[in-house]
Amino acid sequence: MDDTLILGIETSCDETAAAVLRGGRRLLSHVVSSQTETHAVFGGVVPEIASREHCLRLGPVVREALTQAGVGFGDLSAVAVTYGPGLVGSLLVGVSGAKAMAFAAGKPLVAVNHLEAHIYANFLEHPDLEFPLLALLVSGGHTHLILLSGHLRYRVLGRTRDDAAGEAFDKVARALGLGYPGGPLLEQAARDGDPAAFAFPRAALEPGSWDFSFSGLKSAVLNSLNRARLKGEDLKVADVAASFQQAVVDILARKTVAALEATGVRTLALGGGVAANQALRRRLRAETEARGVAFVYPAPVYCTDNGAMVAMCGHWRYLASSFADWRLNAVPGLILHDFYKENRKM
Repeated sequence: MDDTLILGIETSCDETAAAVLRGGRRLLSHVVSSQTETHAVFGGVVPEIASREHCLRLGPVVREALTQAGVGFGDLSAVAVTYGPGLVGSLLVGVSGAKAMAFAAGKPLVAVNHLEAHIYANFLEHPDLEFPLLALLVSGGHTHLILLSGHLRYRVLGRTRDDAAGEAFDKVARALGLGYPGGPLLEQAARDGDPAAFAFPRAALEPGSWDFSFSGLKSAVLNSLNRARLKGEDLKVADVAASFQQAVVDILARKTVAALEATGVRTLALGGGVAANQALRRRLRAETEARGVAFVYPAPVYCTDNGAMVAMCGHWRYLASSFADWRLNAVPGLILHDFYKENRKM
């Protein structure tokens, strides 16, 4: 019986989070301290403030996670922590704290890539997902299509060449005066709008590419808003939001469907903060149902940054004896490494 006990720590941006996972299946605790209100007055995350807040919150959050789980440091199998990508100051707080905790408790340290953690959020509610599977990762800083042939075995099929989908959501929401965080507020505004009101562009890139591009779409929206303001015209915010959201969903769905059909994979997993977007979920559900492809996604609470997804990924890295040493450092520009390029003989 797998009775591993993993503490997962997440501080890559503005959420201080910790969770305890038993056996890769039972989540014993899940604690998130959000800084949304702190950064809302600035219209976005201020890195220096975020790192200071992590310093104040990390200890109490970890203690609460252990208390809820009814365990102590001595009971843990390992401490897993996000070491990139993300804001360097925020990452350093989590990495330094996790190293100190693991060293003091005499436990292994597991380094987790934030991108793979978002993929593994799906295993929190679907622990028996079968491989191969295609993962669409959509967040504020990243948009990736990733093929998984097994646990920790990734092949990156496509990625954004410029703005990530979530970043475009936030910038358009700011231009529309919707506030922060922009993604959920733009989605809310779009519910009352006409998605066909504006013919915003969908970047296709070269034939056969599964990469994404959202900078042209973002610029088209901003240009439309600027032209309207110069002419003294009032554009309906809900229509702009709905048309923009529809364009993003179209781009994501078309590339994902193309990758599914080309690879023949029968399971699609969605992950990242934008995975909570209901319009995206509805479109992907319709596309996968039409093709007999299984479609899974995390509950909204596991779409945003959290310690549970770090613990789940940490569980599988622990089983693979993938441990970090005490020289582990934050890597703000960390990428998701292609397993097959690094293991050519396998």
